[in-house]
This record gives sequence, C-alpha cells and structure tokens, in this order.
Amino acid sequence: MSEETFDLIVIGAGPGGYVAAIRGAQLGMKVAVVEKRGSLGGVCLNEGCIPSKALLDSSELYHLALHRFAGHGIEVQPPTLNLSRMMARKEDVVKKLTDGIAYLFKKNGITSFLGTATMLAPENGTHRVEVKGEQNTIISGKKVIIATGSDAVQLPSLPFDGEGVVSAREALSFTSVPEHLLVVGGGYIGLELGSVWLRLGAKVTVVELLPRLVAGSDGQVAEALLRSLKKQGMQFMLGAKVAGVEKKDGRLAARIEGEGEAQEILCDKVLVAVGRRPLTGGLNLEGLGVAMDGSRIKVDADYATNVAGIYAIGDLIAGPMLAHKAMEEGAVCVERMQGEPSQVDYGCIPGVCYTWPEAASVGKTEEALKEEGIAYKVGKFNFMANGRAKCMDETEGFVKLLTEEKGGRLLGVHILGPRASDMIAEAVTVMSFGGSGEDIALTVHGHPTLSEAMKEAALDLDKRAIHG
Repeated sequence: MSEETFDLIVIGAGPGGYVAAIRGAQLGMKVAVVEKRGSLGGVCLNEGCIPSKALLDSSELYHLALHRFAGHGIEVQPPTLNLSRMMARKEDVVKKLTDGIAYLFKKNGITSFLGTATMLAPENGTHRVEVKGEQNTIISGKKVIIATGSDAVQLPSLPFDGEGVVSAREALSFTSVPEHLLVVGGGYIGLELGSVWLRLGAKVTVVELLPRLVAGSDGQVAEALLRSLKKQGMQFMLGAKVAGVEKKDGRLAARIEGEGEAQEILCDKVLVAVGRRPLTGGLNLEGLGVAMDGSRIKVDADYATNVAGIYAIGDLIAGPMLAHKAMEEGAVCVERMQGEPSQVDYGCIPGVCYTWPEAASVGKTEEALKEEGIAYKVGKFNFMANGRAKCMDETEGFVKLLTEEKGGRLLGVHILGPRASDMIAEAVTVMSFGGSGEDIALTVHGHPTLSEAMKEAALDLDKRAIHG
C-alpha cells in the first residue's frame, strides 16, 4: 500500500463534502476526497435533488402540453410520452453537473480517491484513512471531515426489493409509468415524485401516518397544498399506515390500516419515502471513540467531534437533512479551521417542496409562534391578484409574512405558488440581516413580477396592501 499525506481529507463528495474540499483548496490546503461511487456529487446530484427536478420540469411541460396549451392559444396534437427520452435527458443533466464537479476538483488541485473509507488509528498526531477500491490505499491527513450523507429509511413492514417496493433512487428510473403508484410518506420526497408520475399518467395514492402533509410546515400552506394536489388528482389517506405488502395476481396488494379500519389496495409500485438516516457504517467511529447522539455525530460550533482533528457536517449532524445546509456547513467548517469567524445562520435555512404549485418557507411557522407565546402580526397576499401570475395562468397560492408585533422584525415567510423556490430567497436575505416586514414593503419590486406578492404581503401587515 502507498501512503500520501494531505492537510485535509474529506470523506464523501456530496454537496457538503465537495464544497468543503473546494473551499479548503481555495484557502491553500492540500485536499483529498474519498468517494465510493464512480461519479461525484453524492445522492443530491446522482439520485436526489437534481434528477428529481429534471423529471419534475419535464413532467410539468408534458402536463402543460396535454392540458394547458390550448388555453394559451397553442393548438397541438395530443402529445405522446417518450419516457426513455425523458430519462435520457435527466441522465444528461446529471452527467453534466457531476462532470462539472470533477472539473472543479481538477481546477483546484484536489485529489480524488475512488473507494470506501475506513478511519484507522492515528499515528504521530496524523489521521489515517484506508481506501478500499480497485487498489487499496492508505492516505494520511492532519484533519478529516466526514460528509458521508444519508440513505432512505427502510420500514420493517416494507423492505426494499428494488422493483416493487422501492426508494426514491428507483422511483427516479422507472422504465414505464406505473398504473397505480402507492407513496408511503407525505413529505417533500414523496409528494415530488408522486407529482412526477401523476403528471405522466399514473394513479397516485399517498399514505401518511400524520393527519397532515409536510410535517413542520406552516399549517395554512400544508392545507392549501393538500387541496391543490387533490384537485390535480392525487389521492390521500391521512392518519393511516401501510402494514404490509404481498404479491397478488401479478400486482402488489398493500394492507392499509387507519382509524381502526383496514383495507387492501392493489398497486404496481410502492415508493417508501418516510425519511432518511445518516450513513456512518464502516467508518470505524466507535473504534476511534467518536461521540454520537443517537444515529448522529456530536459536534461543536466548529463542527469538530470529541476526537481532535475529526469533523462532521451535513446529514450526519443535527438539523434538517438539506443539501444547501450541508453546503454551508462544508464551507464554514473549513473556514473556521483557518481561523475565520464564519457561521451558519440556522434560523434562516429555507425549505422547499418542488410540487406545483411550489411550497417554500423560512423561519418560524404561525403554529410555532403561538406555542412559544410570541406576539406576532400576519401579512398575506394571494397570487390571484398578482398581474404576472395572471399572465402566467398560475394564480394558485399565496405569500404569508410573520413579524414581531412590536418592532416588526421578520420571523417567518411561507409561500405556496409559482416559483416559490426562487421567491423565498428575498425573505432569507431580509431575515439574515435582521430586517423587518417594513423593509420589504419599502423595497421597489419590478412590475409585473411574482415578487410583487411579497411586497403586497408586507404591506398587508398594516392593512396597506394596494391590490388585495
């Protein structure tokens, strides 16, 4: 075995890992990255964020051509679905982005090692990582960042088989549109992938254990999103669970239990999307004495573990399992190693559900403010009264602002509507600077734009909305 020494070894090349590696190289560190899959970018780029958005956009275009073009005066023959071509486009998008990361690694002088990583006992204060791949290698580093991400949670009653009962990974690559897709879990992943296959012609039923969708989101947004998805044809069984699945007459028979009743539903695929779990197996954390908090790694404000020189970020530590959270942590972790006073503002991390209409939020929900006893004001504006939304024929949804009753500091923003994923950035910026609803109200927004709904919601805090 050969051995090479680096200033920083990053285990995992997902959003957190590759950002940490690039930022470390920018700061003058000699950096190595160990990644077990053949392409960089982790789950996000290869089988999560990027491929799902590619399919969401493609399926939305198909849906528009099928149902909405005529209303815009565009008369076409009923479109036909070429699923293999759609999948090929998705793979092309993924490849271009993963190749882009490989280029950035080369540009920044980062060395990549393909294989699985196991941390060995340090020698002379230097950490050692064994890489098991086509050729086994041991590399040494002064510091190690663990950024191995997470994997889909598997339910004991619904073990994955890769064909009938699947995770998001397989649901992004179906070779045909299922006649009936049963989605277990009413969170972001289940609703997004359910939307893809619904638009492409599948019957979609969502089973959610809780009495509402998207746990932790604003109640009004969750309720309006439920109504919207129902209108689109998605079916829901809330307060219910899938107790088991068995093969029956060439299909899958799912046993659904809820409110003291049980029923059987025939379907073709079962997508289990009930959450994710940190991936720490094989790293030798226990052998090195790395402290854990349940399944997550304990870290301090510098993202350092209790073992000197070992750090952890992203899905492995406390907080939401979001790619942009991991990316920020990757950059901040390396900067703090170099003495910079960087930090992640955890109160200003946006969350987005890429259904259509999209749902996006940042900060406190109204329910949380009530529970915490914080006096607040609400400003709200419907896209129905927004000129650009009218032009787009996308008038469903609203913008909702929550501010302190006295002082007006912005506490939370919740959007359901067209391009909510982009609109939420304005709210994140204002909140990051400790801004108020009045700051948004006084800001000139281009006309006609969707963002004017944000300004109108801010004006509505004091009942000054012009168009509502």
